[in-house]
Amino acid sequence: MDFILGLGIALPIVSCVGISVTTGVAQGVNEQKKQNADAGNAARMLKFHADILTDAALQQPNNAATHLHNRVLTLRDDKCFLDERDPKTLEPVAGHHPFTGFYIAYPDNDRPYTRGLVSTISIDPPILNWIYIDKDTLEAKYASRSGSIMHHVGSYDWTTEGPADSNITLEGHEGFYALEEAPEVWALYFDWHRNGLKAVRKGRQAVPVHLQRKIISGQEVNKWGLKEEGNMGFKATREV
Repeated sequence: MDFILGLGIALPIVSCVGISVTTGVAQGVNEQKKQNADAGNAARMLKFHADILTDAALQQPNNAATHLHNRVLTLRDDKCFLDERDPKTLEPVAGHHPFTGFYIAYPDNDRPYTRGLVSTISIDPPILNWIYIDKDTLEAKYASRSGSIMHHVGSYDWTTEGPADSNITLEGHEGFYALEEAPEVWALYFDWHRNGLKAVRKGRQAVPVHLQRKIISGQEVNKWGLKEEGNMGFKATREV
């Protein structure tokens, strides 16, 4: 079947002690409205890469913020990294798979409607995984539904309604950081507790970054594992 398996989400109806059935139904209808609105918003289904930007105020000659500016988000070893790009091809220098994804509802009946973020993690076969934040380490990672469901999986959004030049947000916050895990190896983290990654930095360099959405053309989409027509126009090969 040429569609992503397991991405449907049932209408959440809240029903527990102390909450009326009417309230539960109203909340469920509200969540369904959010889901329907997203489903009808073609802009949210556009596929994009993610460019790394740093604030101009942080950029100084030869410092980390300057070095990270204009890198590209890539995926490898179940994590998200910030790689240098070839100035001519604009592709990752090291040949790692660039983030190539889109927004879609995360399938979990125990959560309110949550806008998730998926990306291809390989070209052939074109496997999709969920982008999530590890609840313990705050690392940005990717996994199937079963590997991500216990962590922070959304809601993702963007900073502006226009499809271009908007930045990715999580829970309404641009809290992404690049953390130097080894010399010249920068991984993506999210400042979930809004304290500058105090619990996980452990003396390592950390730089706040923006993830700017770069909408990609049909040719580029096909190159990186998704068909040009329709986000679900390919065969799922692994649990998403």
